[in-house]
Amino acid sequence: MKKMQRLWTWLVGCALMIAALPCAALAAGGKAANVVVVADTRKLDGILYWWAEMYNESHFFFAILTMAIIPVTGCILGWLADIVMTHMGIDLRHREISEK
Repeated sequence: MKKMQRLWTWLVGCALMIAALPCAALAAGGKAANVVVVADTRKLDGILYWWAEMYNESHFFFAILTMAIIPVTGCILGWLADIVMTHMGIDLRHREISEK
C-alpha cells in the first residue's frame, strides 16, 4: 500500500510540474521571440542533405527514424567488433574469470 501511495504521489508531482512549466516560461518575460530551429542544408548533398531535410520537415519522423537506426547501427558495429577480435585471437565467448 505504501509503494502505491508513493507511486501516485510521484505521478501527481510530475503532472503538476509539467503543467506548471508553461506558466513559468510566460512569467519569465513579456513577449516571446519566435525561434525557428532548422538544419542548414546549403553545403550538404546526398544522404546528409536528405537527413537534414527530414529534420526540417518533420521532427517526429526524424526522431522515429533516429530511434530505429541507432540500435541497428549498434548491433552491426558490435558484430563487426566481435569478428575483428576473433580474428585477432581474442575469444570473449570462452573466457575464464580469474577473480574468485
